[in-house]
Amino acid sequence: MGKETISLMVKGGAATAGPPLGPALGGKGINVGQVVAQINEKTSAMKGMDVPVKVIVDLDAKAFEITVGLPPASALLLKEANAEKGSGAAGIKIVSALKIPHLIKVAKIKADALTGKTLKEKVKELLGTCKSMGIKVEGKDPRDVIKEINAGTYDKVLKEERTELTPEEKETLDIERSALKEELAKVEAAEKAAAEVAPADATATPGAAPAPGAPAGAAAPSKQPMAKEEKVKKRAQMR
Repeated sequence: MGKETISLMVKGGAATAGPPLGPALGGKGINVGQVVAQINEKTSAMKGMDVPVKVIVDLDAKAFEITVGLPPASALLLKEANAEKGSGAAGIKIVSALKIPHLIKVAKIKADALTGKTLKEKVKELLGTCKSMGIKVEGKDPRDVIKEINAGTYDKVLKEERTELTPEEKETLDIERSALKEELAKVEAAEKAAAEVAPADATATPGAAPAPGAPAGAAAPSKQPMAKEEKVKKRAQMR
């Protein structure tokens, strides 16, 4: 029967015997509980992140082997940003902020998976990902940071390949993230309020003006009865 390789994406340190793992391993003759335990042990350092995992099953020996890959760059950036998920509207919602050393760290981890040939190119590639996820870098729109990199603004830190923040950088970043968190909460609260009002407005006829004295939101009376009355009057005049 040979071997079969099953590729899956699991949450680091939180795999279960449920989907997608359980169904994929069902009927292979191996202990699913043992597979889950080993995956969680090997991915414990990547808790909460999406991690690619391969389970290589020896169908004859009823044995298995597990190999763990690296999480996507987006997951690593979210971890560095201390954010659960990216923005669903990057131009409106900013979920967190990063510094250049964070991007250097992720670029070094994902070096083989990124298309850029140099560290500078890899960092610029990650800046594009930050933009799509609603993450500021160095307090700016990532597109502006790309321009600054092209101008040589960050040559020193890139040459040093520094991956840790200075105490001053940590302090300013904490302040920035706190302000962004408050702003995001306001945006989401406004969206929630708008969503609650929308169903009530949907009952009114679009574009119709309310009748005089009618409460706000009331639909305008139909013009059809008035049109019929006009026709009757014209017929009477013709007779």
